[in-house]
Amino acid sequence: MKKNIILSLSAIIVFTLLAISCKKDDEAAKPEITLTEVGHENSKTAMRGDDMHLEADIVAEGLVKRIDVEFHKEDGSYEIEKAYTEGKYIGVKNTEFHEHIDIPEEAPLGEYHLHFSVTDQEGQTTTVEAHVQVVEYDEHEHHDE
Repeated sequence: MKKNIILSLSAIIVFTLLAISCKKDDEAAKPEITLTEVGHENSKTAMRGDDMHLEADIVAEGLVKRIDVEFHKEDGSYEIEKAYTEGKYIGVKNTEFHEHIDIPEEAPLGEYHLHFSVTDQEGQTTTVEAHVQVVEYDEHEHHDE
């Protein structure tokens, strides 16, 4: 009888450990983001009154639920936010994000901080950051893409 109880408890422990380890194996890795281009030709600059080229490679095993781009002045005095919650980037595992973020003419010149976040359908979020300089619009340097 004692042997049966020990065997039953052992079986329960082994089953529980297997269930826990399988659950961890089933969880998707957090999204991975590689910023490949911030500003034209990855210059890390943006001209006010124009748009800023932004490109990233995304791998999200848990499938992309949303992408958030936050672009703010270092002192917090000015901010641009853009969320992507539907369309070609949503519900996919691998994607190349390629957008042009409008920089209004009233945006103050200077140093900005870019936060690029991807949240998967399991609620996991990864954020990468970059510094960007907002400069005066120069039509000689403006490049149409």
